[in-house]
Amino acid sequence: MPASGLIGSRIRERRTGLGLRQSALARAVGISPAYLNLIEHNRRRIGGRLLVALARELEVEPSALTEGAEAALLAELRTAATGLPEAAAESDLAEEFAGRFPGWAALVAAQQRRIEALEQTVAALTDRLTHDPQLAASMHEVLSVVTAIRATASILAEGTEVDPEWQARFHRNLHEDSRRLAESAQALVEYLDSAGEEGGQVGVTLPQEELEQWLQARGFHVAELEGEEALSPQELVAREPALNRARTTASLAAGWLARYREDARRLPLERLRGALRRLGYAPDALARELGCDLPLVFRRLASLPEPSEAARPGLVSCDASGTLTFRKPVDGFPLPRYGAACPLWPLYQALARPMQPVRALVEQPGRTPRRFLCFALAVPAGPVSFEQVPLFASTMLILPEELAPEDPAAPLLPVGASCRICPRGDCAARREPSILTDGF
Repeated sequence: MPASGLIGSRIRERRTGLGLRQSALARAVGISPAYLNLIEHNRRRIGGRLLVALARELEVEPSALTEGAEAALLAELRTAATGLPEAAAESDLAEEFAGRFPGWAALVAAQQRRIEALEQTVAALTDRLTHDPQLAASMHEVLSVVTAIRATASILAEGTEVDPEWQARFHRNLHEDSRRLAESAQALVEYLDSAGEEGGQVGVTLPQEELEQWLQARGFHVAELEGEEALSPQELVAREPALNRARTTASLAAGWLARYREDARRLPLERLRGALRRLGYAPDALARELGCDLPLVFRRLASLPEPSEAARPGLVSCDASGTLTFRKPVDGFPLPRYGAACPLWPLYQALARPMQPVRALVEQPGRTPRRFLCFALAVPAGPVSFEQVPLFASTMLILPEELAPEDPAAPLLPVGASCRICPRGDCAARREPSILTDGF
């Protein structure tokens, strides 16, 4: 029903709210009670002088009777109805419900928002328990120490004679295991507390995410580490409360910032900007011009300071297992927080072909598909020796179309974020059903 068809409902709600009888209101505006009854049941259109007169008697502006319910409110009501189909809610009457009972409509919409927020929190916590290796290792350590203490205590509690030398050894084991338990429990509590609580919801951040959030607030550019007067990474970590709340976060940040400082020393900002003005965002041409390796150029392009309204490159890295070790997001190219990403990304193609650059024009799904030119390369992570198998790490630069150079030779590659939220049902690389097509 169009908004104009609900004027009668609003007139009736306002009249009953003021305690006016239908006959009294009809007499005040010069119409019959029967005609007003038809208006209030949305069976007669109304406008002009009669609308102004009714608004005056009801002590409201005419616009309060004519404007429809907010589009966002109606969308939330319809979402609530489709989310619980067994309730058989009349979604086609959502606008009339919002017009007649705005308070109840707002309550239903607020509850729908709360349900969605809780579902997201539960999903994040489930993913964290499933995929967070540090949390799993901490829990395993605590349980292992508790088991050892219980075994030792049960021997001493049996009441049998124990050789003094063995008794002293058991007491020493209890002491050492108790200390290990205290340290493990403290580390676990510190790790969980470092996530904090935001907006009354349980925090679900990991050390890697805390570092990325800190970098995101700075636009992924760390000015303190640029130039001749740069701070040391340790000094910067000590200055930033967000980076030193937990030892794991501080250690991770110090390592990442040390590489940032070395990158800034090898490729100063002004030198990169000069080459960028001449060559544009062409990583291979920039690497040749500047005498740098491609991963260094990728990282420096992703750390350029840019105006907030400008398009920016994205960056993502993974280790030899395929686990994402760093994410700099870019609009339209979602990066999963937990679990595996899309196996079709050039990031993983590069991991399968070490030392061979990979380039592709990728297309993300959506109502308006977005395209990005991606460059990736996998290189050894650390020194290479004959004594051990080399481990490779892959880095991928993500350029939005407005930044990407013309590259007609780049193959078009349909990709997604991860199988769990990818709607491409016919993808040969799919490893699990999508909640967007198959439900939870």
